Amino acid sequence: MESVPAELFTSPSRKSPGRATYPGRLTRILPIVLGLIALGVPACEKSEGQHEAEHHQIVVTSPLAKDVVLTQEYVCQIHSQRHIKVQAMAGGYLQEIHVKEGQAVKKGDLMFKIIPVLYKAKWDTELAEAKLAELELNFTRKLKSDSVVSENEVELYKAKLAKATAKAKLAEAEYKFTDVTAPFDGIVDRLHDREGSLIKEGDVLTTLSDNSLMWVYFNVPEARYLDYMAGQAGGQQNADIDLVLANGSKFQYPGKITTIEAKFNNETGNIPFRADFPNPHRLLRHGQTGTVQIHRTQHNALVIPQRATFEVLQKRYVWLLGADGVVHPRAITIQNELDDIYVIKSGLTVNDRFVLEGLQHVRDNQKLEEPEFRKPEEALANQKHHAE
Repeated sequence: MESVPAELFTSPSRKSPGRATYPGRLTRILPIVLGLIALGVPACEKSEGQHEAEHHQIVVTSPLAKDVVLTQEYVCQIHSQRHIKVQAMAGGYLQEIHVKEGQAVKKGDLMFKIIPVLYKAKWDTELAEAKLAELELNFTRKLKSDSVVSENEVELYKAKLAKATAKAKLAEAEYKFTDVTAPFDGIVDRLHDREGSLIKEGDVLTTLSDNSLMWVYFNVPEARYLDYMAGQAGGQQNADIDLVLANGSKFQYPGKITTIEAKFNNETGNIPFRADFPNPHRLLRHGQTGTVQIHRTQHNALVIPQRATFEVLQKRYVWLLGADGVVHPRAITIQNELDDIYVIKSGLTVNDRFVLEGLQHVRDNQKLEEPEFRKPEEALANQKHHAE
């Protein structure tokens, strides 16, 4: 309530030097002041009454045991199931290029052709030697029939023909090395050379990727690896595996964990996992990155709303309501954190009651008078707020 200025009550018979005095001044102002006072007093009394009557309703609830889907996320690297370097098996000038960058090829398609002049000449030479050996063998057989030479002489020319034939086949293989064909269905990468380039044996011409099935690698901490193996030993079904791409979209085909490497990385404490994803539309490419999501259902998990907890010195607590109606802080251990609920590892049971609303107005050892109890299903429905 505002205070009234003292000069308003100055007597009209007293005069101040240099100031005019009006006999009816107090008579005119006093009704106004009294009106203001009359308006102010009820307002003050009403405000104080409301403050005294203010009451904070405390709401309590209990944990709920239910099946929840737990999701673990890992950054991953995406690889083709086959990603190879296409190399020249013979030296020479690159005569023809039959593919383009990014082109899909089939197994056996001709990709590159190297000028085969020297290899063709060698093959022709070896074919001629094989033909000569064949003529010599036929002539020796005729002499054998006329009893001019022995059987040993015939066998000698047979061996000579076999040797010449083998050398001709080797020359033919070397000649065919000048034709570089696709070893499997795949996608051609960047071309390293152009027509007319001098190629040496072993030079990389391009790379070829088989993207029909993608191998996705990610690192799993030791604790989660042990949880996964314990679940597998306990007969749990394989977890659902999703792949989230760099733009946030989810890859349409689910994956499956197929490989766990043999040893841990001692520096990071992780072990590499591999999940396989079918890629029929060839959306995924070798070298991409993403995020693997592993979804596993935990049965009869104990859950509470996050907003029913508070943190002190990096530990999470709830206000536990005892059978005597007195509240005490109870430390809890969080197993998993979902959107707006916690999966409890220890610290609570389904029979416990804890404060859900009004945490700021509760003190240790405070006795709650008739708190409102809310069913766990209702407390967990439509959660929008995280922990305080």
